[in-house]
Amino acid sequence: MADTLDPSNLDAIFKAYDVRGLVPEQIDEELARATGTAYVEVVGARTVVVGHDMRASSPGMAGAFADGASAAGADVIMVGLASTDQLYFASGHLGHPGVMFTASHNPAQYNGIKMCRAGAQPIGMETGLGEIRDAVAARRTPPPVRPGAISHHDVLEAYAAHLVSLAPVRGRRLKVVVDAGNGMAGYTAPAVFGRVGEGRLEIVPMYFELDGDFPNHEANPIEPENLVDLQKRVLAEGADIGLAFDGDADRCFLVDETGRAVSPSTLTALIAARELAKEPGATIIHNLITSRAVPEMVTELGGKPVRTRVGHSYIKATMAETDAVFGGEHSGHFYFRDFWRADSGMLAALHALAALAETDRPLSELLGDYERYVVSGEINSTVTDQAAATDRIERAWAGRPDVELDRLDGLTVTHPDWWFNVRPSNTEPLLRLNAEGRDQATMVEVRDSVLSMIRSDR
Repeated sequence: MADTLDPSNLDAIFKAYDVRGLVPEQIDEELARATGTAYVEVVGARTVVVGHDMRASSPGMAGAFADGASAAGADVIMVGLASTDQLYFASGHLGHPGVMFTASHNPAQYNGIKMCRAGAQPIGMETGLGEIRDAVAARRTPPPVRPGAISHHDVLEAYAAHLVSLAPVRGRRLKVVVDAGNGMAGYTAPAVFGRVGEGRLEIVPMYFELDGDFPNHEANPIEPENLVDLQKRVLAEGADIGLAFDGDADRCFLVDETGRAVSPSTLTALIAARELAKEPGATIIHNLITSRAVPEMVTELGGKPVRTRVGHSYIKATMAETDAVFGGEHSGHFYFRDFWRADSGMLAALHALAALAETDRPLSELLGDYERYVVSGEINSTVTDQAAATDRIERAWAGRPDVELDRLDGLTVTHPDWWFNVRPSNTEPLLRLNAEGRDQATMVEVRDSVLSMIRSDR
């Protein structure tokens, strides 16, 4: 049997922002228990909130973590089944550090741990996760203290009420198809949408049955093939909008009434406009692979756009520094100051529904106001030497007319008519390309040119 506490395994599964690995080869209840003890030691937690998703291994791991945390002297509040943003709510609402057992959109054989400090403040490799890993590797026994109490507390209804208060849906009645992908939105969506009231939403559920084996499709809606069922159902039902959530329901993707998948950048621009209407002049965060339309529109609406690296720890840190009201990532993560700067796919969905209900226009027409450019989507290429490939691209584009380069995150090359970014994966030998152009032909020309450089010596 594999030793999950071996340092080489810990180095593999403790990622930049969370813990993620195969069950039971890389992550099991022994590791969860040891992580509970180490977490209390590093964070200094006196009380910890713990939630878990619907994967078969999640309840056992959450319980083992609670045992380890209790043995280290911390009280543990078990909130049971939860989406990741519901766990963030519990952390913020109750004022305690929080831990979520989930592997998000990863396949059934995976599980993982997401951790935060009180108020849903993120814990990443540079802000405590590395120390927790090292404490687990040390295999220290819990100190001789009085064990903490383990209790249970249901926060689902309080979570739903809070979200609906932040983005109330008023106006016309909407027919909404919701694809939960057998993930946690099947648990949270009925509670949240049921609170909208007055029969304003007719919900058509898809794959609401909680099943960590994901029998219908992977719960990763950023991949086009996982949206096909939703797109077909929206058309068949004559629905106004389709919503797709990932496995732990912290990301949301839209499908319009024509069955077209909506870019997360477009939803970022829509929510930014709504937040700026409530707080004129506010700061809006966007990461560097978000459409150029987002900072343009924020500026036009009198707001202040701030560009960040890709990754939730950078977004949340910059939101705290700037007191930004909202932040959006092209990956489908949306962050809200009034939700402890945490990301919530469900709150993003409510904003989309509220905006649509307030107008008689179809979603495709409404979102047309926020779409200005053509995007490539993220394209991954296997590259052995990522740094060499990036340097090769930089040399090829440096010095060209009207071109600017920066290294905020990977390499970004910007021109008045287009831009592209290439950045390495943190965990795999991949280079990720995102490109955007003023029209389809421009985007394709830039995309293909950069891809040929990336793949020239593979």
